[in-house]
Amino acid sequence: MDESTKKTAIDTLNRILELELAGVVRYTHYSLMVFGYTRIPIVSWFKANAEEGLVHAHQAGELVTSLGGHPSLKIGELIETAKHDIGDILRESLEHEQKALDAYYALLKIAQGHSVLLEEYARQMIVKEEMHLDEVNKMLKRPGSAK
Repeated sequence: MDESTKKTAIDTLNRILELELAGVVRYTHYSLMVFGYTRIPIVSWFKANAEEGLVHAHQAGELVTSLGGHPSLKIGELIETAKHDIGDILRESLEHEQKALDAYYALLKIAQGHSVLLEEYARQMIVKEEMHLDEVNKMLKRPGSAK
């Protein structure tokens, strides 16, 4: 991998690291803001996503250092909409997951033909992010709705 491609990969991995850390904060916050009779399973889901985000952030940081870069200390954008209806929270989550998915696709494009390691990492993470998007989309559907 030439130096220019390596720098672009490191920058993209740092963006992913920042997004994943923002996800940890977001999902932790969301888990604290859920109320109502369906609270327990939704809180557990948000907590699990926060824990997974931390693992993903660590993986991205490890790849940054493997490429000779310095992991970012920044956290991605955190916006407080003050909308705490579960639907609003899930729509914010959907937007966040889409940004992460876009970043992993960007990494895949950079890595193609340059690093099988980064390609495979990006592909695995794309699968996970697409599954998260699918989960959230299903959660936003009305019970009994198959469409």
